[in-house]
Amino acid sequence: MILAIASGKGGTGKTTIAAALTRIWDAPRLAVDMDVEAPNLHLLLSPTVDGEQQATLDVPVVLHPEKCNSCGACSDICAFNAIFMGSGSPVVFSELCHGCDGCLQVCQRGVFGRGQRDLGVISWGRASTRDGVSADLRVVGGRMRVCENTCPPLIRQLRARVDAMLRESPGDVIIDAPPGTNCPALTALRDVDVVLLVAEPTPFGLHDLGLAARAFHSDNVPVGVVINRAGLGDDELIHDYCRRHALPVLAEIPFQRDIAEGCARGEPLELMAADLRHRITALAGSVRALAKRSDAA
Repeated sequence: MILAIASGKGGTGKTTIAAALTRIWDAPRLAVDMDVEAPNLHLLLSPTVDGEQQATLDVPVVLHPEKCNSCGACSDICAFNAIFMGSGSPVVFSELCHGCDGCLQVCQRGVFGRGQRDLGVISWGRASTRDGVSADLRVVGGRMRVCENTCPPLIRQLRARVDAMLRESPGDVIIDAPPGTNCPALTALRDVDVVLLVAEPTPFGLHDLGLAARAFHSDNVPVGVVINRAGLGDDELIHDYCRRHALPVLAEIPFQRDIAEGCARGEPLELMAADLRHRITALAGSVRALAKRSDAA
């Protein structure tokens, strides 16, 4: 099963829920931090670093400017304005390129070749627990290069790394997705089995939950909701929305100062109190039940 934990906005507690679910999951699993712009799942799981790989993107480079006849086809096809037709030969702004290869396809004179742009790094290892390094809890994540502005290619390469690790050793996948409903989030949530939306009971939380539900909900992928910081505002805002849109509320995490202080110290949510452990354990069971109902349908 591939579970994606997402949110309509940042700061809802998505990563805290993802880390708690990952630790309490009673099967071999792979935790994936796909929030490559600001990864922080490692702060809660403290993984080893057993391997790393550079992520790169193929981009065009002008190899034979003397062959250019200034037709402008390369500039015309680029939707991201990464190519400017200068005097006599094209100028490539590689930082704007999305790697579609359109310019290479339309150029009839062999002006372009392929170069590479560094996107960031992908690293993997195993999570640390109070009993040592966990054999059943693998962690993989990406970190985007500073000043890089294109996330989806790095996320796709991260997903390819996840697929390779699953071929080596099968297990469930728990994804800490990028916040929001933009391109990185939509890329991260492709081909998942269940989506868990973390929302807070405030007007802003309700608004962004609505955006996320519309973006991620489909007939084929079941969606559940976790209300984090329950009691902070009006919980009924979220419950009413979920009832009207047939979204099950699978868990509520109360808004308490001691929980916030524990999270700030990096303490595992599920170990702060027996009640919290029960809530996270029940949430894991509810996620599995939601996935099974979808399979049966």
